[in-house]
Amino acid sequence: MTRLQSVSEAESLKPKRGFIESVRDISRNPEPERVGQRWGFGAFLLVEAVFILSAVFITAIAKQFGVNLLESVPLVLVGSIVPTVLAAGTAIVITYVRGNGPKIDLRLSMTREDLAIGLKLGILGLVLTYSAATIWAKVVGEENATSAVGDLLSGSNLPLSAAITMFLYVSLIGPVCEEIIYRGLLWGAVERQGWSRWAAFGLTTVIFAIGHFEPLRTSLLLVIAIPIGIARLLTRRLGASIVAHVMNNFLPGLTLLLVSVGVM
Repeated sequence: MTRLQSVSEAESLKPKRGFIESVRDISRNPEPERVGQRWGFGAFLLVEAVFILSAVFITAIAKQFGVNLLESVPLVLVGSIVPTVLAAGTAIVITYVRGNGPKIDLRLSMTREDLAIGLKLGILGLVLTYSAATIWAKVVGEENATSAVGDLLSGSNLPLSAAITMFLYVSLIGPVCEEIIYRGLLWGAVERQGWSRWAAFGLTTVIFAIGHFEPLRTSLLLVIAIPIGIARLLTRRLGASIVAHVMNNFLPGLTLLLVSVGVM
């Protein structure tokens, strides 16, 4: 039995903690040393490169064949989904090749505590997102108050199957992949340097917002990322932040579904 497995089993045997105890635990009990993890910031940069280059490649292929990204439903789906999934898949492969696998290296697991905390912070995130989005829309103007995916789907009536696929991506697949990349791989790279969990929370929150490559939305994404990061901070596992992220994206995803099929 490895040291990390012993630590994991010891953690699972601990009694359930309340919210206050979880907050206190952040500073009192630092993250265990990442034994066997032979990847760091370079792995995150590689994953980001996979994301960017795959998006560029898809766009270049489309232009080569004279296909307009905004007019092709399959290309909208492929261009939106494939780069994110490829990047997350690369992150998981890295943990197998250079570490202990995603369960240990990325803390990719789910408990009842994760589900409960993720749901609570996800609801808080919805309230914060709605409030922040309302203020943000007034600042940037209603005509600019949209996302990259929203711009792609604006004014288009997608087939039902394509609309459902995009809904599943925005509300489930995308959040899971982004958590693996940012609060899994990047968070693990920060902790491998011996930095605190607060440092991991701060850095991943900022890079998550910037990493969407939507400058106008960066401030809004910072607000959205805070409760999601807190879920990861409190539980030390990715499960809670995944739940919080899915909760936060559900209503926007549902709105995009209704808009894309012409209901709204």
